[in-house]
Amino acid sequence: MTHPYRSGDVDVDAIALGIVETFPSLDRFEKRLSLELYRLLSGGQPVTRAAVADRLESSVEKVDRILDGWPGVFSDSDRRIVGYWGLALAAAYRSPHQLTVGGQRLSAWCAWDTLFLPELLGKPAEVESRSPDGGAVRLIVMPTEVEHVEPTGAQVSFLMPDAAKVNQDIVGTFCHFVHFFPSRPTGEAWAAQHPGTFILSVAEAHAVARCKNHTQYGEVIGSG
Repeated sequence: MTHPYRSGDVDVDAIALGIVETFPSLDRFEKRLSLELYRLLSGGQPVTRAAVADRLESSVEKVDRILDGWPGVFSDSDRRIVGYWGLALAAAYRSPHQLTVGGQRLSAWCAWDTLFLPELLGKPAEVESRSPDGGAVRLIVMPTEVEHVEPTGAQVSFLMPDAAKVNQDIVGTFCHFVHFFPSRPTGEAWAAQHPGTFILSVAEAHAVARCKNHTQYGEVIGSG
């Protein structure tokens, strides 16, 4: 199957499918719940489960049951959600990967999160990221394209996730290996010291991001 967001010789489908398979399988209601949770969290404040239920015109009990069964949902002492699968409130999670959406400063769990989140949020993101060696990368990511990359030769380290490990500790087993680098040589030098990692261009990583989004959420993407 050919996608309009395919890039070069990278097997976008295989990488995206490998990522999607680490997430819980979602029915249509759960897809809508996931997207609404992302969108509410992007508002920059802790999200109550009642607010999620209200957006979905559902019961809090149903939302509770689903969220309590998902990994990757982080809450404060009042059970308000402060982090969810790649996106977190800046005050709740310190990260080298920062994005500004609708004027709100947010944290991403890894570099690649900043490439798939804008499409799910339906909003552009200004991204600032620091690589492990201290190099800075800045991007403007629109819902369907990367509009600006600085420096232009920036790259992304990547790792195929292990479902069992990700469900136990997604940050430690996946996110800590996915970074922006100012150039391919700096990325390759780092990847050589971290077995299992490989380097993608920003365009390739964004192609994987869009394929992941559409494989995971299908027709629900773009719904209000």
